[in-house]
Amino acid sequence: MMLRAALLLAAISAAAHADVYPSRPIRFVVAFPPGGGTDIIARSIAQKLSERLSQQVLVDNRPGAGGNIGTDIVAKSTPDGYTMLMGSAGPLAINASLFKSMPFDPQRDLAPVTLAASTPNVLVVNPSLNVATVGELVALAKKNPGKINFASSGFGTPAQLAGELFNSMAGVKLVHVPYKGASPALADLLGGQVQVMFSTMPPALPHVKDGKLRALAVTSLKRSPAAPDLPTLDEAGLPGFEAITWHGVVLPAGAPAEVIGKLNREIVAILHLPDVVERLSAQGAEPVGSTPEEFAAYIRSETAKWAKVVRESGATAE
Repeated sequence: MMLRAALLLAAISAAAHADVYPSRPIRFVVAFPPGGGTDIIARSIAQKLSERLSQQVLVDNRPGAGGNIGTDIVAKSTPDGYTMLMGSAGPLAINASLFKSMPFDPQRDLAPVTLAASTPNVLVVNPSLNVATVGELVALAKKNPGKINFASSGFGTPAQLAGELFNSMAGVKLVHVPYKGASPALADLLGGQVQVMFSTMPPALPHVKDGKLRALAVTSLKRSPAAPDLPTLDEAGLPGFEAITWHGVVLPAGAPAEVIGKLNREIVAILHLPDVVERLSAQGAEPVGSTPEEFAAYIRSETAKWAKVVRESGATAE
């Protein structure tokens, strides 16, 4: 009798232990190459999450197709909480409007955990363009429709869409010049071959400090700690303008609610740790943290906003 009771207790204990999450390593997919903004944010979270969960969180870079390849891997993974994604604006909210076909539906096939961080872009101009404010740029563009160019890192990229949103909201026609990446676009901006660019902050701000570029505004709704003296485009006369790069954690749809809740609590706590805040701020990123419901609503609103911009501009990734 005692032996039977002992065996029963052992079985119950083993079952309970097996249900403890996580009981094995977690795969954290990044849909972009190592070293970029998405990767840096993911690794900052992964390191701390490993410590807090006493389990390995392994970053797995799966780049390609504007983030669609890595995102699709997660969307089709077993929804048990052991595969998660550092998602971003492109594959979660923009690409559905840019690509003719998508291998997944972001809102149907993925479960939001938390919005992790946002990174404003900065509107920079070559100093040869005789403008010092957003208002002056808008006025000059209206006097010279189709004669001022803006660079981007390629068709369908956030840099292009920021420019198209600017065209729409300001009632101007800056001409899009796509490049094969941000570096050659920035190089031609510095050389004066193009006049305007919506650039990520880390590569642009050193040139602003050196006087080789002039910064007019940031693209977030509030000023950036990385450039607190720069106004937002909202402040500068385009109410509601926002074109930021954002990142958030998602799981495959159908993941257990208790797993989503646990990851949400842990990751939001990590995003408020001073050393994590410092590391992300050095990249021009601002830690956020949200509930799963808030993140889901944000994805829906961003999807609708960028679908309108893509439709009106004719932008495409193919």
